[in-house]
Parts: sequence; C-alpha cells; structure tokens
Amino acid sequence: MNDIRLFFSCLSGILLSTALLSGQPSEQTATAPAPSGKSPRIVNIINFVRLIEPRTPAPKDPAEGLYQTTVKQLELINRYHLPTTYLLQYDALIAPRYQELFKEQLQEGSEIGGWWEITQPHVEAAGMQWRGRYPWDWHANIGFATGYTPQEREKLVDIYMEKFKEVFGRYPASVGSWFIDAHTLKYMVDKYHITASCNCRDQVGTDGYTLWGGYWNQGYYPSRKNAYMPAQDTTGQIGVPVFRMLGSDPVYQYESGDGVASGLRTLEPGCSSGGGKPAWCEWFFKVMTEDPCLNYNYIQVGQENAFTWPGVREGFEFQIPLVDSLRKAGAIRVETLGETGRWYKKHFDVTPPTSVSALSGYEPADARTVWYDSRFYRTNLYWEENGRTFRIRDLHLFNEEFASDYLTEPGTSTECIYKTLPVIDGFAWSRHKSLMAGYRLVVLDGAGRRVEISGREPIVTEPDAQSVQVEWPLNDGLGSFLVILKEDRMEIGYKPENPEMTWMLEFTCNPEAELPLTAITPKTLKAQTQGFTYAMNCLQGTFAGNRDGDPDCRYRILPANNKIVLLTDTRKR
Repeated sequence: MNDIRLFFSCLSGILLSTALLSGQPSEQTATAPAPSGKSPRIVNIINFVRLIEPRTPAPKDPAEGLYQTTVKQLELINRYHLPTTYLLQYDALIAPRYQELFKEQLQEGSEIGGWWEITQPHVEAAGMQWRGRYPWDWHANIGFATGYTPQEREKLVDIYMEKFKEVFGRYPASVGSWFIDAHTLKYMVDKYHITASCNCRDQVGTDGYTLWGGYWNQGYYPSRKNAYMPAQDTTGQIGVPVFRMLGSDPVYQYESGDGVASGLRTLEPGCSSGGGKPAWCEWFFKVMTEDPCLNYNYIQVGQENAFTWPGVREGFEFQIPLVDSLRKAGAIRVETLGETGRWYKKHFDVTPPTSVSALSGYEPADARTVWYDSRFYRTNLYWEENGRTFRIRDLHLFNEEFASDYLTEPGTSTECIYKTLPVIDGFAWSRHKSLMAGYRLVVLDGAGRRVEISGREPIVTEPDAQSVQVEWPLNDGLGSFLVILKEDRMEIGYKPENPEMTWMLEFTCNPEAELPLTAITPKTLKAQTQGFTYAMNCLQGTFAGNRDGDPDCRYRILPANNKIVLLTDTRKR
C-alpha cells in the first residue's frame, strides 16, 4: 500500500476529468423505453404447480400436500389482490380439483400458463412410452423436452395446448420451465403465439441441471439455435422474451459453492439463507428497487408447490405483504408474466442492455457489485472491503450461432448442460477462498513490482439507454478509473491521464483451471468451447503474456494512451 501511495503522490494535484471514454456504437441498437423518470422495477409473482413430487416427504398423501400448498398460495396472494401467474404442469392441468380451484379462485388480473416439465400422462397422451422411474421424473432426459426428438417435442406441445384450451377456453400466453430447448420454444411461438417464457437462474449441478454464463437477470430474446443464448439480431432470434427466474443474490450467489456445484442464495421462499429470511428479503428488495439499473429491473417472486406449505410459509407470509407495500409506494409494478412479455416486445426489437447494481452487501456488508448484460455479452464488476479492492470476476460472450447440443437430437444424459462462451469464469476457474479468478488492475511501482490498485466506493450511472459508467475513485484523491460498459464493448481508462504511469489489467486464476484459450495475439484473444471457436478483440491496448512467469497470471492487457477497449461482439474481427 505504501508503494502505491508513493508512486501516485506526484499525481495528487491533478484534477479528475469526468469526460466519458469515447467509442463507436454498434450498427444496430436496442429500442429503449421512452424516458419516464426512474427505470421501472417489475415484479412477476410466478408459482408453478405439479400434481406430484416423488422427492417430497409426506406422511400419507404427497399429492394432497402439493394441492394444499397451491390453495394457501392463492388465499394469501388473493388477500392482497396482486396479479399472479400460475404455471401448470400437465398432470396438474388434467386434474379436476386443480381445474376447479383455478376456475373458482383465480382473481381477475391473474393468469394461468404452462409449466414445461414432462410427465407420464403427458407422454402417454401423445402416444409415446414413458421411460421414467416415477410419474414425474426430474432426470433431464425424462422430465424435460430436451430428452425427446424434435418431432416428439411438437407432439407434446400440441397435446398440452389442446388440453389447456379445452379446460380454460384459450391457449396460454406464458410457458416456463427450468429450461426449454430452442425447437420447442420456437414451435410454441410460431403455432400458439405465446408472449413470454421464463427459465432457471444460473446454477451449476443443481438436480443435474447446469445453466451457466447466460443473460444474468431480466429478459432476452433467445437464439433460434440455443434457447439459453441471447441472439444478436432479429433474424437469428426467437420472437419471445425469456425472463430469468428465482431472484439470485447479485453479490454472493455467483461464487457460492465449491467450484464444482453452486450454492443457493435466492429469493425463493423455501431458501433459508435468502427468501426465507426477512432481513435478507428487505436488503434484496432495497438494492433491486433503489440502486441504479439500466432500462428496467426484474424480480420473480414465488415458488413451486413441491416445497409444500410448511417449507415456504414463512417466506411467503413475509414477501407478499412486502411486495404489496412496495407496489402501493410506487417502487415497483406487479404484473403477470404475460403482461411483462407484451411490454417487452412493445419496447424492444432486440435484446436490450440491462444492469443490476448492489451498492451494499448482506452478511458481510462490505461487498459491491454491478452486473451488465447485452445481446453480445455479460460481465460482473465486484468490489470488497467497501470498494477498496476491485475485480472483474465474470465475462461471457454471446453468439447466436453457438448451437445447443439439444437442437436436433435428444439428450441421453440424466443431466443437462447449457453454457455460453467464457472469457472469465470466477466460479469455475478460482481456487476457492484463496485465489479468486478475474481481471485485476495493477500498477508498477518504482522498483518495478506489480501492486494491486486500491480505491473507494464505486459511483454508478447510466449515461444513456445503452451504457453503464462506473467511476472508481482511488485512495488519497489520486484520480479514478472509469469502466464504461457499452452494448458491444467494454472500456477501461484512467483519469487524469498520466503518460508516465504504468498500469494494466492482469488475468489471474487457479493455475490448474482448464481454460478455453487457444491463442493470444497482441490484438486478439482466441478460444474454443465445445468445438465452437470465438474471439475477443482489443480495439485499444494489447494482449500480452505474463513476462514474469507467475503461474497465477495467465495474461495481461496493456493500455494505449491510458485506455483499454475490448470488443465483445464475436461476429466482428
């Protein structure tokens, strides 16, 4: 610390310039909502409904426990007159008492939609043989459409839609699942005109389902080749927005777990470390409604009935009144998933950039973070010790040509894997608790030693509908670094400019981590994931190897004229 103070002492009298770092915009930009003050904070209450859950312990009748959970959810939410989305699995859709319950108890303004997990009666109604261990089997090749051929997937859609129309007199506007493949989703849009979908938040290994590196929160238009991958233009996208569910803790969820399987801290009422804890819920809603966000913020409240009422009661009975009070205060708007999908399609032709900021943490409280997503990439900026240390801990690129393994063939594994194109993976490439992966800002001191830069609380603003600017003031009034996140690029620069200063970004990670990197040239970082080649270009600055041979440092990015510009549009070279 003394070394860096000595090195910077000559700069203390220079004034900080607050001019934005320049850069060329992408040729096509997402349409943004008309300015109306604060970006909207949208809440969907989504409860999905199963008839049975083989893993749910119950004394005599597990199905009764699930049914009573749905009854309690309806009673509580109806008391506050909050619009809610209930998504029915096929086995619940055909059950007379669920049909009667929703026809009698669903309040005006709420909606019924589809939950896309595949069950025995669903498969048999489509004229196929059930392969599961139970009438509903959570293994990915049994309980999800990815385990079936494209033709079988279409049969399953047709059977569900016709039964739904028979029961409720119309087709559903909303269909959700932990994951829906691109073929199924496109078929639902083209033939039945659904207006919204939702999928699971990012996780690794939970129930055998890995979704990692995608559009982190809010919603996106998926690629026609990969429902987990945001598309880059209208010709390559499926015309329905997919919203990320479950309300991940923006600070701590990402690196929870052991690097092999992720942990759990979400808004789910059954999550004891998150949505089941009132103090955490208050913090979560505070950062999601008060801290800066780009274009809009999105929160999904609710849970499947499989957790049963004793497991979710405390969380629900705290969260629903809280949502009601925030709605009455004008801090949020509560609407159905279908309504949010229609709003999204009205305002955005392609996936818009969005952000989530948490300028405070919860246990410990000294962490800060900013998530930024666009149709080209996602990234995460992360500070600890009240802003003293800084790291870019995640960077995944998006390319609509990266096809899912399940696009044309059924998955045969009991697990399911959806990924994007990693450049930084702070979860998988860290030596947990001892060396966390990411880009770090360093300077060379007077003796030529690398010293990690330290600073203070970040300042987050949105200069326009495409960009997030983060100013990170350094200690002792020694200027600031500006990180500007734009739709197709990242810009990092030091102000005030000092030609004698030697700073750089260093990428450090677990030396034993298997990275997708295939080559590093001065202007291009090349990589390959699942046989798909991609690259990130350095428009200003250069990539360089680690000249000191430090095994923790894989490469550096050197600035040009005190600035680094990384192009995140993988289609450009």
